[in-house]
Amino acid sequence: MEENLLSSLTGRDNEYDKSLRPKSLNEFIGQKHFIDNLTVYIEAAKKRKEPLDHIILSGSPGLGKTTLASIVAKEMNVNFKSTSAPMLEKVGDLAAILTDIEYGDVFFIDEIHRLRRNIEEVLYSAMEDFALDLIIGQGPSAKTVKINLNHFTLIGATTRSGLISSPLYARFGIKGQLDFYQHDEIKTIITRSSNLLDIQIDDDASEILSKCSRGTPRVANNLLRRLRDFAQVEGEGVINSKIAEDSLKRMKIDNLGLNKIDKNLLKILIEHYDGGPVGCKTLAISIGEEPETIEEVYEPFLIQIGFIKRTSRGRCATKKAYLHLGYDYKDDRNLFEDYKEE
Repeated sequence: MEENLLSSLTGRDNEYDKSLRPKSLNEFIGQKHFIDNLTVYIEAAKKRKEPLDHIILSGSPGLGKTTLASIVAKEMNVNFKSTSAPMLEKVGDLAAILTDIEYGDVFFIDEIHRLRRNIEEVLYSAMEDFALDLIIGQGPSAKTVKINLNHFTLIGATTRSGLISSPLYARFGIKGQLDFYQHDEIKTIITRSSNLLDIQIDDDASEILSKCSRGTPRVANNLLRRLRDFAQVEGEGVINSKIAEDSLKRMKIDNLGLNKIDKNLLKILIEHYDGGPVGCKTLAISIGEEPETIEEVYEPFLIQIGFIKRTSRGRCATKKAYLHLGYDYKDDRNLFEDYKEE
């Protein structure tokens, strides 16, 4: 049984995922420093009866960027409109959304680092001047038309903030970097989600689950749903430590949360390239994944737990990765000498 529990949800699981999301800042678990500041920003904007400043949210998939954007709209008591950057193919697509926005509304753009350049340039004036400067027609008969917009709040989400252009990034007044969650925070999320899903999970099982959730609420909730399936079909309807351990083993997820793709990536890095350094594109070809998927989905966690070191010459496996996978590590390998980190 092999599953990629990092991928996007569809169908019924997607509906469950939405039902598990917190609906207010008070319900939101983790990211305390940013949430505390965001609470102040929202209260101040409400007191002034002004729209909230534009917000950029950065972080790995599943950390709560979309959830936070939705919460901001609810806290401000305004409408929430959302899209993803790849969906905006023409300037007209952006114009159609912005001209329909009411005063103070939240407009959320996911994967904002993938905006097309021509759309991004139109967005500049929309964010700063709340106006659209559009060119109608072509050639000598072309003319510029200015359309005034209602003041709104743009919230952009990105997994790769380094790909956002400086002019666009500078136009966001509030910047939030979402980090991986601590074990105790994930345990609290698991407890909350289990109550919402009406499934009992004991403390030992919750501890096991939290440690292999990659510090990511989405992964924790995905795993919880799968463990619920095993508990209801092969157990007594309660997720205990045995159900948790057996289920994770069948899903090929180890005690740190590494799945088959993580391990395959590390094994290829160690066995085929002597631990590195090796470029991301080469690794991607070797395991049959897109480079963007490695950089956005798998690599951040492997770097976070110290299994990969990213250098200017490529990726290198660390001693911790060797030992975790059962490989001999030679102290004289000196893989990182003269390599500067990216």
